[in-house]
Parts: sequence; C-alpha cells; structure tokens
Amino acid sequence: MSKHPSLDIVESYGTELSGKKIVLCVAGSVAAYKSIELARLLMRHGANVKCVMSNASTKLIKPDYMKWATGNNVITKLTGNMEHIDLADYKRSDLIIVYPSTANTLGKLANGIDDTPISTVLTVALGSKIPILMGLAMHASMYENPAVCKNMEFLKKRVGFVSPQMIEGKAKAPEPEDVLDFVLTKLGQSKRLKGKKVLITAGPTVEKIDPVRVITNMSTGKTGTLLASELVSAGAKVTLVYGPGTAIPPKGAKVIPVNTVTEMFNAIKKELKKKFDIVILAAAASDFIPKNSNTKIKSNTNTVIKLARAPKIIDHIKKLHKGILVGFKAEANISKKELISRARKKLKESHADLMVANDIGSGYNNSDYNEVFLVDSKNVVKTGRKTKAKIAKIIRKSIEKNCKR
Repeated sequence: MSKHPSLDIVESYGTELSGKKIVLCVAGSVAAYKSIELARLLMRHGANVKCVMSNASTKLIKPDYMKWATGNNVITKLTGNMEHIDLADYKRSDLIIVYPSTANTLGKLANGIDDTPISTVLTVALGSKIPILMGLAMHASMYENPAVCKNMEFLKKRVGFVSPQMIEGKAKAPEPEDVLDFVLTKLGQSKRLKGKKVLITAGPTVEKIDPVRVITNMSTGKTGTLLASELVSAGAKVTLVYGPGTAIPPKGAKVIPVNTVTEMFNAIKKELKKKFDIVILAAAASDFIPKNSNTKIKSNTNTVIKLARAPKIIDHIKKLHKGILVGFKAEANISKKELISRARKKLKESHADLMVANDIGSGYNNSDYNEVFLVDSKNVVKTGRKTKAKIAKIIRKSIEKNCKR
C-alpha cells in the first residue's frame, strides 16, 4: 500500500520527534478545529500521530479531516480490536495529548470514569504511566470552579498542563505552537544533535576606555541564548561563552562569563582544547580595543581615543576546530544583495559552514523581532521578519541539516 500523501510533511521542520508515537485526543470544544494544525506541526517535527475523537468533537469537525491531517485512521469508538490497549498500554505510545481538553474530560480522568473512547484511552495511559498532556479550553468561571481546580490539583503530579489563554472571560485553548513547544521540551531531542558538543558565544563585549568609561554595543544576547536553549532542548551538550548581556542563559548549559573580546577569545581557545562538534559565534564581539588609561580621562578637554583592531575570532577557529562552524554577520543600512555578498565573502574567508546575516540598521532597538539570511556555499534562506525565538528555531534546523545522522 502506498504512503498516505499527508505523510510527505513528516520531518519537514525537524527530526526532534522522529520515531515518537503520539496519540492526539480531540474533545468536544469549539477549539477542536485547532487540533488539525497541532497534528500537522507534530508530524513536521517527525512524530507519528494517531487521533481519537469524542462523539461531541465529531459534530464540530469531521473525522475525515483528522485522517487527512495525520494519514492514519481515526478512532471514534472502541471495538473488539481493543483500540485503547493498542494506543495506551505499556510502552505502546510515547505521549497522549488531549487538545482541546474540556472540564468534562478532565473530571473523568481525575475520577476514573471511562465511558468514552478518550476517557478510556486516558484511564489506560494513566495506569501504564504513559505521559499525558492536556491543553484546557473552557469559560474562565469553569476553569475557576472548585471542582475543576481540585481535579487539576489531583492530577498535576501525573499530568502535564499547557496553560490556557485567558481572553474575553474564557480560558481559551493554548495555541498549537505553545503545545508543540511543550512537547519539544519534553520529547524533542534531535537524533542529529543529541549528544553533540556545542560551543556557542552570545552577548556583547565591553572594552574599557578608562576606569569609568567603556565602548560596547546594544546586543542583549537574546538570539544567542535562545539558540543555546534550542540546542539544549535538542539534547546537545552546550557550553555558552557569554558576554554581559541582559538575556537569561538557558538551564542545562555550562556558562562561562566574560567581559572583553580578549577574555572571550581566550575562553574559546581554552575550551577548544577539548573536542567540540559545533562552534557557533553569535556574540557581538568588539572589533576594536581602546588604548586604556589607568586614570579617569578629564572631561574639560577634547580627547582623542586610539583604537587598536581586536582579533577577528572567527578567522582563527578553523585552526583550532575541525567540526561545524557557524558565524554571524551584522551590517547596517546596506542592500540585501550586498548583505548576502558580504556574508558569503566572510563564509569563504573563515571557512565556515553557515553564516547568519542581518542588517541591524538605524532602527536597531533590541526588539524581540529580527530578519536574517542563512547563507552557505550554495544556498540563501530568508527567514522574513519573525520573533527571535522563531529565528533561533530556524537557525537550529539549519545547523541540524549540517550534522551527520
């Protein structure tokens, strides 16, 4: 039998969930239509998704929609084939997601009631200790009902909850992307990145002019720390050489704090005496080092500050590191064609495998959004303007493609 056409999208966004069997239970909330998008997102990251629908949900979306979305037959009733055992008995699946989840479904799970296909699957899963994740959707008054709160309290050590969106007096179902992020954090280790040793830099550097004045830049370190977080979630062993940025480094990464470009370069050289699979230079390291005065420069006269060129860290890495090298190239107020040209030139000069290029321009304001170009020896990928969190995911996927299985 030929492969269902919907399966063509599997792993199109990444391999974090490859080989994972996920059961998606769709309860009778008006948010049921969002389950189609969630199923597709899970598949794009490699998961095999099978769907169970309640009778109420089939009145909102047809089972054929979910069959189209997943490429698998949809379970709407239990038969002698023992579907609930096949899906949720010991080690039969990796995760059960209830999305959207109603107060009714929550209550049945908390009290051992299994009179529907979904509640029976959940009862088996709770007993067989297969992880369960619920994305609740209901009116705010229902969400705050003491019985609902009691049920959540009872289940919280056994079940994961993705917080609903409190909008217009309703606890609306979380967005599919929020559920996906939760799943990737729990299950999303990449076959290609798991166990890889990654050295990444992030943040600005600070160069002293005198004891009270410095030269620095406006980098917050956000993109670098978000990328480090993505790599940690993927199962990589991450060492972060971090300048004095404002973004919080991810848990799970070894953090080496530095201040100056010299300190950053020395830390990198010391770390590269160990073997790393991937080096990513995302820091906004200074290009110049001022001649430092040991005393405060007087402010009542004009002063000339002499600047010496700082070492270009990326140009030295391939002498110390034989694995994958990713650089960042920031320019200001130039055409996209010129930006890509300069990125490709630096790619060749440094013998890097990938260059992440962006134009910080005159409007640079540390916003949560960015637009970058991923440049390698053959291709250019334009991300479009997206949140830095999404940019980090895109960069991670590009790095992942460079890794051997």
